[in-house]
Amino acid sequence: MTVVVTTPKTDIVYPSADGEPVAETYDHVYAILTTLEVLKQHLAGRRATVLGNQFLYYAQGFPKVRVAPDVMVIFDVESGGRDNYKIWEEGQVPKAIFEMTSPGTKSEDQNHKKDLYESLEVQEYWLFDPKGEWITEKLRGYRLGEEGYQLIRDNRSEVLQLRLEIEGELIGFYREDNGEKLLIPDELASALTAEKQRADELESLLARYREEFGELS
Repeated sequence: MTVVVTTPKTDIVYPSADGEPVAETYDHVYAILTTLEVLKQHLAGRRATVLGNQFLYYAQGFPKVRVAPDVMVIFDVESGGRDNYKIWEEGQVPKAIFEMTSPGTKSEDQNHKKDLYESLEVQEYWLFDPKGEWITEKLRGYRLGEEGYQLIRDNRSEVLQLRLEIEGELIGFYREDNGEKLLIPDELASALTAEKQRADELESLLARYREEFGELS
């Protein structure tokens, strides 16, 4: 059963920042931002949102009772960003949460957060160690079952319908329906540049054709 504490208190401020850094290293920040953008693209047009490093409040009336997942995916809510996310206002618990972990956050990620997300009934919890400092395989996922979180052994996200692969210091996401990779921003920019180049080449070819043979009747 989802644990959501409620109280009639009013006029309570729920901060959106605490002045703490987003992540420990550039690799962790890049992994967070890339995962955030890739999943936002994947869910574009759907009634869902993807939030990164924003407070998740789960106990109404207790603003200090909060957590800030690196990336969380919530379905059946309005798309777009929020300053923070309150479960009792939105009516939905995140379906999937990603934490970019390190030796410094290992204990919290593997114990407190894992237990918390399990109690909130977050369907999937993924730990990604971009440097492979304590997770040898770099990526470790858990799926909620009848007896709590169970280790995911095939790197499939059922809630996202994606297959996850380790690609250097990033997570690669692949659609299960057609096998296509979800392009990260750098890859998307390269693909758009290549497409524009092909379009320019085609336009030049058509221009030469018109010069030689005239306009098509």
